[in-house]
Amino acid sequence: MPEPRTWQLTACSAVLGLALSAGAVTAAGPWDNGQRKAERARAAAATPTGGAHHAAPRPPAGPQRPAPAPSAAGVLRALDTPRTALGSDLAAVLVPLLADPGLGPLRTASVVDATTGKQLYGEGATTPMTPASTIKIATSVAALSALGADHRIPTTVVASPDARTVTLVGGGDPTLDRARLKSLAGSTARALKARGVTGGVRIAYDTRLYQGPARHPIGPNDNIAPVSALMLHAGRLDTSDSGPAPRSADPARDTAEAFAELLAKAGTKVQGTPTPGRAPKAANAPEAGNGSKAGNGSEAGNDPKAADDRKAADGSKAVQLARTESAPLSDLVERTLTHSDNDLAEALARQTALARKQPASFTGAGKAVRAELASLGLPTAGTRFADGSGLSRDNRLSAALLTGLLTRAADPTRPALRPVLTGLPVGGFSGTLEGRFDTGTATTGAGLVRAKTGTLTGVNTLAGTVVTADGRLLAFAFLAGRTPSPYTAQPALDRLSAALAPQG
Repeated sequence: MPEPRTWQLTACSAVLGLALSAGAVTAAGPWDNGQRKAERARAAAATPTGGAHHAAPRPPAGPQRPAPAPSAAGVLRALDTPRTALGSDLAAVLVPLLADPGLGPLRTASVVDATTGKQLYGEGATTPMTPASTIKIATSVAALSALGADHRIPTTVVASPDARTVTLVGGGDPTLDRARLKSLAGSTARALKARGVTGGVRIAYDTRLYQGPARHPIGPNDNIAPVSALMLHAGRLDTSDSGPAPRSADPARDTAEAFAELLAKAGTKVQGTPTPGRAPKAANAPEAGNGSKAGNGSEAGNDPKAADDRKAADGSKAVQLARTESAPLSDLVERTLTHSDNDLAEALARQTALARKQPASFTGAGKAVRAELASLGLPTAGTRFADGSGLSRDNRLSAALLTGLLTRAADPTRPALRPVLTGLPVGGFSGTLEGRFDTGTATTGAGLVRAKTGTLTGVNTLAGTVVTADGRLLAFAFLAGRTPSPYTAQPALDRLSAALAPQG
């Protein structure tokens, strides 16, 4: 867990933006010191590497400004310091910055007043570009719109009519961890004991909720695990919580084997090794993939004796033995955006597909996300959603769509979308922006710019929000293609967004 001071810095920096824009960003609750509690609990849980497709380590640089903790006081004092309001001629400010050679030959921009939706500046704003990881903003808005902020993703255990086969059923939750899996195994063991099962049980695992290829088109990669409906710790083979990591080649099998081990430790004899299988429909289980919209996310096995009297549609007495649920979707979205979590982004896209009755595949998820955004009245012409994470170079979004998404999230009539704003990293302080806004004129955006990063080789993007000196919430998107290096493109993007912030 991060040090308390880091949380205070993140929360205070959020106060700077969200308090000044209270008219545009109405609290969706629960809030704590200007920031959602979900973000406080999860979103800044680790120090990740920025972007979706992580570049080589940054070469040594010259002296930089102090680390966030010592410099925080100076940032916070900015509220008491006279500030220069952003001039009406944004072009005069942004055009020279947009011409920076570090951004390469392809660059587009959109700056919008988030309260009115009026475009204040645009350069190729409707031109579809490769968005890299800023596509996660679109994925998050679609998921929240389709499912609601309280939706939870389940993982369940179902027993066959004779209770001799126990099936672990994946609902698409990549945040399943060993503690929750242990609790699930314990509840399963108690439910089997209540049914009088004294002999051994066989373990099966069901991943049929997801369809199509499990492997992302980029192939085996430390940035993403095979996309499976059943996975433990996002398929990570180390103890990391974000950023690149060695990944399991078969997350579902590994999860089932871990469950079998935990079930045995809980007192149930397990026969053989887990095998893929199809879970029988349980009489007391909701439809696969439909997580509840209430509760605390901890496992809750159903009363095994009461459920035994209910029959499934085929006349059998298959029953759900135990269940665990993810954190609410609001929490998952914040984590996805703050840490640029590729595995979570793909899960959100597939949950959207399920909600829209599309196949839970890369293709089905892309269709569902686009349809959901169109239903919000957003400009989807020329868009392409090849994945939910932004790792694919086939994705296409416009700067205008990105600012439109952020404007919808700031709409007081759409509180369910608010986690898209609260999950954005804070410049110089959290998530994938922690190590940025630290040199030159970009430092004026530290603590004031909240934005989602995007990084692929030759592609660098930044989209987010900033509050001006006169209290206006602006949504911005800057997309650059064929960039020569992230080490020149990222500072150039930081300077662009920092130019929108109050200038001391």
